[in-house]
Amino acid sequence: MQKIAGFFMVLFLMSSFLGKSVKAQDSIPAQNKQIAAAVSAAPPNMQEGAKVLGYIQKGELVTLREGSNKMICLADDPNQQQFHVACYYEGLDPFMRRGRELRAQGLSRSKVDSIRQVEIEADELEYPQRPMGLYSLSGPKGAYDYETGTVQEASPLYVVYIPYATEESTGISTAPAQEGGSWLMEPGTPWAHIMYPGRPISADTSGTGN
Repeated sequence: MQKIAGFFMVLFLMSSFLGKSVKAQDSIPAQNKQIAAAVSAAPPNMQEGAKVLGYIQKGELVTLREGSNKMICLADDPNQQQFHVACYYEGLDPFMRRGRELRAQGLSRSKVDSIRQVEIEADELEYPQRPMGLYSLSGPKGAYDYETGTVQEASPLYVVYIPYATEESTGISTAPAQEGGSWLMEPGTPWAHIMYPGRPISADTSGTGN
């Protein structure tokens, strides 16, 4: 069950990069509040210098803040039914950006992945061949309180991308060894990655950090 839950968490994470237009313009929080929510996914020492992408009134995904470190954080999409923010290493940005472009064309997830893999292997899409990290928070729509700037109810997920990793090449199981354990997903692909589900955060624990 843990593996299945993690799989759907990744699907949600990837779908959050769509950048769809929002239906209600007044549902978009102020830019400073989007920034605070977006960086909440990252470890505290990475938050201040992270670049932040978020939404303006027409639902367009734009840069809300330039960064000074290697992290890029994505604000919650107001058009989605769930709350989701993520911060990832800048080397993943061409891959993520290309995914948004292809999904905007209405392509399926499998088609998007197929195109990106071909482009990566043809050196047409930049994708570093080294470990890269991603941090995310997911929860119900009210998971983050924009007025107080606190996480109310969310599940952290930490991901380490290891291009082309397999169970055989790393010794990391493709199924969690125990409840709450880590596992390898998408083995053998450029975006093979280790999943580390974190301890759920509530209003009582959000001040303790990730």
